[in-house]
Amino acid sequence: MITIDTISKKYGKAEVLNVEKIDIPTGQSFGLVGNNGAGKTTLFNILLDLIRPTTGKISNHNIVVNESEEWKNFTGSFIDESFLITYLTPEEYFDFIGDLRGMNKADVAKFLSKFDEFFNGEIVGKKKYLRDLSKGNQKKAGIVAALMGNPQVVILDEPFANLDPTTQIRLKKIIKELTENREITVLVSSHDLTHVTEVCERIVVLDKGAVVKDIETSEATLKELESYFAL
Repeated sequence: MITIDTISKKYGKAEVLNVEKIDIPTGQSFGLVGNNGAGKTTLFNILLDLIRPTTGKISNHNIVVNESEEWKNFTGSFIDESFLITYLTPEEYFDFIGDLRGMNKADVAKFLSKFDEFFNGEIVGKKKYLRDLSKGNQKKAGIVAALMGNPQVVILDEPFANLDPTTQIRLKKIIKELTENREITVLVSSHDLTHVTEVCERIVVLDKGAVVKDIETSEATLKELESYFAL
């Protein structure tokens, strides 16, 4: 369970986030959508203790994220390229993350083999540094690294951006498989309404930092979202 409780964030007099209460049950696939400046990335950054809230708190499995780092042991995330160590090769980066997650080189190699199709021969064995990969391939590496070590919570900000259509389809399959057993909680933010409605069973809409919709995904959800954003 993730609990977002009376979270706000102000920069000077400008309030960019004001969320009263969101409870995300364990095993839920949770989508966050909104226009630029709606507060999506701000909320995820507070959830990951990258910035501190002005008021309120977020608990990840009963651990207040800005009071303890224990939640990091079971949480994987990828927000943007700043999460990468770009002077490493992908292999070096995966070994580094694997070591943090208690995985040896054999564990890492076995884990990565499951993503051969997703990588499409463009990541491993290319003798390139992460900084020399395309934005899309950097994102592939970051997403897979976020899944290392069997996390209970996975947080992905705009995971479909910069990915080609084939990779987007493969990523949707990966996300759906993560939540099949109802043990892994996946949080996804996206500007792409089609993708997020396909992979998330619940979608929250932010507008100017506030929750304006909280929807259980159904066949009507995409049209409802399109109608809202068309206003």
